[in-house]
Amino acid sequence: MPNWKRTERKIATRLGGQRVPITGRARGDAPDIAHDWLAIEVKHRKRLPDWLHEALAQAYASARTDQLPIVVLHEHGERHENDLVVLRLGEFQAWFGELQTTGDEKS
Repeated sequence: MPNWKRTERKIATRLGGQRVPITGRARGDAPDIAHDWLAIEVKHRKRLPDWLHEALAQAYASARTDQLPIVVLHEHGERHENDLVVLRLGEFQAWFGELQTTGDEKS
């Protein structure tokens, strides 16, 4: 099984969703993982950029215990409502709790 497929399965399990097989979707018509309230697209890369790891480390270093460390990515010239928010999956789960879906099994 390819690494990207294994990663999608693991993320689906962690977030209470179901992986949607490639054969069950056309490009852009369904996310990688079916979930009740999240549209989950998974990108598997051999290595993420160092600057992204460093930005998240800065957020963690400055966060109090009652704060959720995030990184906001802004592209010059874009509207801020289009900015991206990055956080660790474990922190997402810790803050938002056990995520469940009522969708049918699709993987």
